[in-house]
Amino acid sequence: MSEQFAEVVEQEEAKRLLASALGEAEAHAFLLHGPPGTGKRAAALAFAAAALADRERVAHRAHPDLYVLEPLGDQIRIDAIRELRRDLHMRPFEAARRVYCIFGAELMNDEAADALLKDLEEPPPYARILLVADDLGPVSATIRSRCQLVPFRRLSEPAVRAHLRRLSPELSEEDAGALARLAAGRLDRAERLLDPQAAARRNAVIAIARSVYREEFDPTAAARKLAEALKERGLAAREREEEEVAGRELTKRDLEQHLRRIQRGAEREELLASLEELASWFRDLVAAGVGAADAVLHRDRRAELVEDATPERVEGAGRAAEAVRETWRLLAEFNANVPLALEALFVQLGDAFSGASAGAGSLV
Repeated sequence: MSEQFAEVVEQEEAKRLLASALGEAEAHAFLLHGPPGTGKRAAALAFAAAALADRERVAHRAHPDLYVLEPLGDQIRIDAIRELRRDLHMRPFEAARRVYCIFGAELMNDEAADALLKDLEEPPPYARILLVADDLGPVSATIRSRCQLVPFRRLSEPAVRAHLRRLSPELSEEDAGALARLAAGRLDRAERLLDPQAAARRNAVIAIARSVYREEFDPTAAARKLAEALKERGLAAREREEEEVAGRELTKRDLEQHLRRIQRGAEREELLASLEELASWFRDLVAAGVGAADAVLHRDRRAELVEDATPERVEGAGRAAEAVRETWRLLAEFNANVPLALEALFVQLGDAFSGASAGAGSLV
């Protein structure tokens, strides 16, 4: 098992389930689910490499018995599933099996999910179907009932820290630890934190957090700065994806829908990560204020936190952290208006620290 899934960090239960399924004739459909950046895609492709006995061609998506389906636009539609079903009933070209990976399975619309049901229940004996979903909620109960569930969980801080050190050996132990804590158990987020542009965005969010308890705080300007950072991340993700799909045969409409989904997804991810950053900064302000600076998440900014943690500010920091968490829940669970939600949040944050800046020195 360790060799077949060596690229998958931690996730021992998931690796055990997938490794045992490689030798079972009865196991044919699997639903890998859990937060982004926890190794689901790597595990699905490692399963395919082991099942087809060809790691190199699977890695390059070049094996004739590997079929990969990813969403175009906001959904996986019935036409894409019909095409997969036609391929599903073709016997293997080279290997003893055929492996089908459906990434973004939670984006199947109802028609697509219904079309897949029969083949999930009675697939050809040589077929192995792996559905990969970041969110189990949108996946229909009937789809779930026909698959073996393979859960993925957020990774431990030591595992993320070790991953960061492998990617960037020049990182100090303290910096790697600080970034690992900020990554919150996700390798994709950890990798982005190594990107200079991501580091600049993080610094900008911290600057916004510190501006909240200044005398001249402007909620509208703070919301606008954060919105600009989200747009920047979305455009950067779109540009990278344009290069990735340059060689694929896509209609102009499908390409635009795909790029738009990538851009919106990156903006949403950046939004939620930025709110987590804000909430953790205010929590750290409380910790620094009560003498627990060694426990702060932002270890690399400990000196600033200690400097900022006046008694007046600490009193409002707890209220500020809770306001950010409430906004995070609102935007994560509902289709709320982002600009309005952000401006309302920064008004709340200003109110939480109202009067605190008068009793403290201004920030540089």
